[in-house]
Amino acid sequence: MADVYFANLRARSHHESKIQKIRRLFDAAGLGEVVRPGDLTAVKLHVGERGCDTYLHPVFARQVVDKVKERGARPFITDTATLYAGSRADAVGHTVTAIEHGFAYAVAGAPVIVADGLSGGYWREVAVDGKHFRSVRIAGSILDADSMIILSHVKGHDTAGVGGAIKNLGMGCAPPSGKAEQHAARPCLEGENCIGCGRCTLVCPQAAMTVVEGKALFNPEHCVGCGDCVRACPEGAIDFDWTTEIRPFLERLCEYALGAVRGKPGRVGYINFLLNITPDCDCLPWSDAAIVPDIGILASTDPVAIDRASIDLINGQQGFAGTHLAANLAPGEDKFKGVWDYTDDDYQIAYAAAIGLGEAVYRLIEV
Repeated sequence: MADVYFANLRARSHHESKIQKIRRLFDAAGLGEVVRPGDLTAVKLHVGERGCDTYLHPVFARQVVDKVKERGARPFITDTATLYAGSRADAVGHTVTAIEHGFAYAVAGAPVIVADGLSGGYWREVAVDGKHFRSVRIAGSILDADSMIILSHVKGHDTAGVGGAIKNLGMGCAPPSGKAEQHAARPCLEGENCIGCGRCTLVCPQAAMTVVEGKALFNPEHCVGCGDCVRACPEGAIDFDWTTEIRPFLERLCEYALGAVRGKPGRVGYINFLLNITPDCDCLPWSDAAIVPDIGILASTDPVAIDRASIDLINGQQGFAGTHLAANLAPGEDKFKGVWDYTDDDYQIAYAAAIGLGEAVYRLIEV
């Protein structure tokens, strides 16, 4: 059974800010033991796509950076290039976006280093001997780091169901080619619904979509499964067959997460932020309304346990009506399945535990 430490958001009784809670959680969860003097420590987070405004607050990241420095280590803030076309598709755009979102050195206290290099080509193979992959592609600077602290803004995701520590490891520590390996699913076209608007061709990063004689055509050999065309189509003419593809996707995601921590036993810590719990990933260039109230902050040295605890706390809330949460509003009901009815966050947790990424059984300790 893994320990997960939790701080709620009440501040009035002890006059304690979120900043103080983060620092106290870091100590309570033993994250200081993850970091050793002289370490190059990766502080892995998601700076948010340009236009998103619910990404992790840089002042929160600063508290972790400062705690790492107190241990005599040298922290750097990091992430990897995106598979889709956007403001973070290469290191230049990614760094500019990070600074625009407040992750400048003066605020965050550490340099931003994009972990997979200038154009996503700096990565190495890591053996995992999984069901889908014998080895996975992990960003070079993630592997080069001596220790890591994973900071995750927990929210929904249209394929993973929940985006927490596991997704931050699996998708977030992979270069674009590794992200493509995980997605693998390919879209299908409902031709009678297509109006030939061409929006899918504008967003496709691999030119897999074309419009011929007023209808979209799909070239599966070029497709990397990023889903940009699905999101861009105004008529719902493009979709994935998630009834057969969702579990294999989650398995691939978890095997990549395992690769991200291989070689760092006892050297990785996790903090999950249950704030601004939106239905979508911070990869979108906008932020939808939260589906449940803000809950608190969690810390652990186990990525599976902290995600399991996060999901349970979110499901325990009364959902907000009038949001993208279409079902399962009552306390105890699966909130992310109420947003994306084909997702299966329970399976993500179960598979991650089965391959040895962490434990699904946890003890919640309120601090």
